[in-house]
Amino acid sequence: METKKAKIKREELHTYLVLEIGENPIQITLTDDNPNNVKSAFNLILKELKRGLFEFELEDESSDLYNNICIEYLNQLNAEIKTIHAELEEYELTVKE
Repeated sequence: METKKAKIKREELHTYLVLEIGENPIQITLTDDNPNNVKSAFNLILKELKRGLFEFELEDESSDLYNNICIEYLNQLNAEIKTIHAELEEYELTVKE
């Protein structure tokens, strides 16, 4: 199983969880309640998941609220990724390279 990086990008107005997938990292806005942002990010994760199982690991040295939120979010996301990947394999929807 591959491990992909996740980072927290803190800016003056917004904070993002950045998931390193492919050439274009996925940004999930933590300071905005926008379900479409999360839905779009999850769709991109599903596309990548067809290529093989992976998990995210947070690379962040701060111990603030955003760090705690992202750790919990990634724990849940990684559990969902494993479940969904197993279903993709069961229905033969993975890509063999």
